[in-house]
Amino acid sequence: MYNSDMRDKKGSFVIGIAGASGSGKTTLTNGIVCEIGEDKIAVLAHDAYYRDQSHRPFEERVLVNYDHPDSLETDLLIEHIHDLCAGKSVQQPVYDYKQHTRAAETVKVEPKPIILVEGILIFAEPQLRKLFDMKLFVDTDQDLCFIRRMQRDVRERGRTVDSVVNQYLTTVRLSYMEFVEPSKRFADVIIPEGGMNTVASEMVIARLKALAREV
Repeated sequence: MYNSDMRDKKGSFVIGIAGASGSGKTTLTNGIVCEIGEDKIAVLAHDAYYRDQSHRPFEERVLVNYDHPDSLETDLLIEHIHDLCAGKSVQQPVYDYKQHTRAAETVKVEPKPIILVEGILIFAEPQLRKLFDMKLFVDTDQDLCFIRRMQRDVRERGRTVDSVVNQYLTTVRLSYMEFVEPSKRFADVIIPEGGMNTVASEMVIARLKALAREV
């Protein structure tokens, strides 16, 4: 399930959690952090690394396909993972979803024995994928993912129902079929329903607790 030799060389154990938007990645991530402890885990969210769009008018920003790999500054995420593994703190970007661009502030992330990276496209990027010692894919029915995404985007990101539906039909579903679904084959463990799958979550957490005692 994992490569302990790679962990020894890097200095940290790196976990990747992938899956569709709304699949339950964040629920699983939060459950792991709660059980293992914030003092042991540094969390990096791939969607914090959306490229800055401040050079574009707002009308153009809303048309960007944010579910395509090109919309993310993955090279910076890779650099940050290497820095954390080397014992250096990093300044993780903050993305303003209401303005569709990167915010001015950043969040300082300290190095920890375990680094957890979550995002829809993290297994679709070969250079990023090879950094993970454990790869988890949250596999949830797309109709449920869509409902969760709509609830989140309307409640937290200032979207309208019509805009969420239009985005899903024009970019989200197509990008899922092209990039996210095929990346499932790279996973070490596939978890149906993500954090709602108590049995699978407990198995993963038990393994990580054992690992945390070693580091």
